[in-house]
Parts: sequence; C-alpha cells; structure tokens
Amino acid sequence: MSATRSPNSAPAGKGVHHVEVDEGYSGQRIDNFLHNYLHGSPRALIYRILRKGEVRVNRGRVRPEYRLQSGDIVRIPPVRLPERSAPQQAGKKLLASLEAAVLFENNDLLVLNKPAGMAVHGGSGINLGLIEALRQSRPREKQLELVHRLDRDTSGCLLVAKKRSALRFLQDALREHRISKHYQALVIGRWPKRKTVVDAPLHKFHLASGERMVKVSEEGKRSRTEFAILERYEGCTLVEARPITGRTHQIRVHAQSVGCPLVGDEKYNRDEINAQMKAQGFERLFLHAARLTFPLPPGVDGNDSGRLKTVDAPLPDDLADPLSHLAPLN
Repeated sequence: MSATRSPNSAPAGKGVHHVEVDEGYSGQRIDNFLHNYLHGSPRALIYRILRKGEVRVNRGRVRPEYRLQSGDIVRIPPVRLPERSAPQQAGKKLLASLEAAVLFENNDLLVLNKPAGMAVHGGSGINLGLIEALRQSRPREKQLELVHRLDRDTSGCLLVAKKRSALRFLQDALREHRISKHYQALVIGRWPKRKTVVDAPLHKFHLASGERMVKVSEEGKRSRTEFAILERYEGCTLVEARPITGRTHQIRVHAQSVGCPLVGDEKYNRDEINAQMKAQGFERLFLHAARLTFPLPPGVDGNDSGRLKTVDAPLPDDLADPLSHLAPLN
C-alpha cells in the first residue's frame, strides 16, 4: 500500500498496514506521520507503539524523531482509535472571514491573520479549528498543513503550507532559525531597560485538574526570547518579543519570570490585575504575532526563489482600541 493520499484522509483500518512512503512525505517525522495517518490519535498512543517496536520502518525499530525517506516501508500495527465525531461544518461567515484574513499567498503557502479565540486545529474538545475550516473553504487544495502554531488566545501571522514540499522546506527553515517571528505584548509593570534577552529553561507540567502549565525550571528545555521596549505607559509596557526557540507559552512565562506578566493572561497573571485591565477595555490576552519573516521555497516567483518575505499583521481593534486610551510616559 502506498501513502499517496494526505495522512488526514488515510484510513487506519483493521490489521497491520504496510505503507510505502512516497516523495510527498519524505522528510516528515515518523511520529507526525502516524499522528495524521491514524486520524489524530493521541500522542501517548503513538509514542507507546513506537517504544514497543510495533511500528517498524524497513523492518527496523525507529525513534519518534526519525525522518521518513521516499521508498521507506512503514509497518503500522492495528490500533483501537477513540471515537471521534465528524468535523463540524464551518459557517459561511467563518469561511468568508478566513479568506478575508489572508495577508499573503502564492502557489506554495499562505499567511493568515489568525483571529484570537480560535484554535489552530481541532482536538481536546474542539471539533473545528482554523486548519479544518480552511480545508473546507478550499476543498481542491488537498495538502493544506500548519507550518507552526499559535495559542488559541493569540492573534496574528500564521503560516500555512499548500504543498508537502513547501511544508518540508519551511519546517526545515524553522529548525534552522531562518524564520523570524515578532510579537507585540502588553505587560504589567515597568520592563527593565537592560533586559533584552531572557534565556531560561522551560518545563511543562500538569495541575491536579489536568490543566497544562509551564514554569522556569532547570529540569526544562533551553528557551530563549529577545525583548525590546516599544512604548511605556503608566503601570505597563508595550514590548516586542522575538522567540528564538519555540516552547509552549514561552513569551508568557519568560515575561512572568521578569516580573512583568502579560495583560489578560489567565494562566500566569493575577486575577485581580486582569480584572483591572479588563475594566480598561482589555478583554483578552494581549499577545499578537505582528510580523513574520521567512524564506520563499525554491521554485516560487522565478528569480525571487529563496529571498526573504516579510508579512505584517496590524494590531486588531480589540487590542489597539484600549491601547490608544493609555497615556504614554515621556
């Protein structure tokens, strides 16, 4: 059997599957391939069958980070997948708003100005995410995939690949730090002028309730964020944040570690401060992916192949309006 279709539409089926990897999936990590092929099955299940050796590539065991090559034969064992309801159908208004949110597009990729409050993909009780809605909006484009992610409450530039070749190129660029992301964040307090870099390891953990959290800890993974002051206000500071690594909640936790948590951050800021800022019109997390710079994949735009493209997303009204009512400090 050959994986000639997108893993999103490939059936898990019953019994053992032997899947020949075609060129379209060359370079993809085996854990990500299995996650899509098995209909978004839990990561814990994927890592378990990899650890036990139930998944084989060319008859040998592989680690989750193994990158598939064209012609590889993947043995996929029978697994019992959780029951999932059919994807929710996106309304016409949502589909129209997504198309209106396109900031840049060519044959290989597009950049969307993601609205706050929308998850980038379904799962964990979310039946319809941005990527599922976008696929419904563009049924002829069979290989739409997220290049990276934004938290549900974060707005701004989101990069989506339209071809597997573009996805591989852009994900390689991410790993090699050739994609630059610039965020705007409003933080509580006076950001220290000399604090231009936060280099602190981040560790993910879960509360007793099951809620996922992140903290600075030597047990965590190395994490680095560059910060610059954009404007000072009474009681808060508008900063630009450039994450060098891509850890969960990185900007939010690094800012908190400096003593300047983000406005509207329900996980890492105090409820009473959030309530005070809400009274001033700040209804949500003030974190916006304002600028994205990335290399264009080979073969795009003729002689412009490989050149850097910068896309800007204007600050949305729900952040810009209350910000405009703050008085800047001299």
